[in-house]
Amino acid sequence: MSTPGRGLHGHVLESLGPAITAGEYPPGSVLRTDELAQRFDVSRSVMREAVRVLESMHLVESRRRVGVTVRPKAEWNVYDPQVIRWRLAGADRPQQLRSLTVLRSAIEPVAAGLAAKFATAEQCARLTECALGMVANSRGHQLEGYLVHDVAFHRVILEASGNEMFARLGDVVAEVLAGRTHHEVMFEDPDPAAVTLHVQVAEAVREGDGERAERLTREIAVGALQELDILAP
Repeated sequence: MSTPGRGLHGHVLESLGPAITAGEYPPGSVLRTDELAQRFDVSRSVMREAVRVLESMHLVESRRRVGVTVRPKAEWNVYDPQVIRWRLAGADRPQQLRSLTVLRSAIEPVAAGLAAKFATAEQCARLTECALGMVANSRGHQLEGYLVHDVAFHRVILEASGNEMFARLGDVVAEVLAGRTHHEVMFEDPDPAAVTLHVQVAEAVREGDGERAERLTREIAVGALQELDILAP
């Protein structure tokens, strides 16, 4: 999964990427690199580097004698963390959040069940530490602190599943959780029931109870969808 670099081409990407994902340049639109270089006041080489990153995300494709063409949305790399971030910053945020949360609800309960079977002692300890960190930041409007532990918790679940495909979704889940927090699609304090469920999932994984770990994680996912119904209808 690609991450925009820093510097001049990173600056271009932070303007052009969100514009593409927001539909300001509809599929089929042709972007002239020389015109864009003038607009952003950068060299053509910088512009070409930005285009290469956008191509790696499947947002655009370069065609000889045509230019840089915006690709259909169905071809975008929707699992790319930066594409997720850009889309969450746009008008289709509710739809994007729901789509990603449904994905999580399909994957994470299974991952938790597997984690109960395959997690190492060190992973169990990290999971418990993350859950306790969530508890410690669950009151007093400490959403940024809570987010750090929440992201880490779900990364451990995916990694501890022993499935490398699940583990690679850690960045996707991190962007979803960060997007909910940064775009205020969260209550001022996390739902106490959800916090407790995370603690219970950590216990179930440590105890090797896969069925319970899967069921509890599914409850977390259902709760997240219910929050979206209220905060991002």
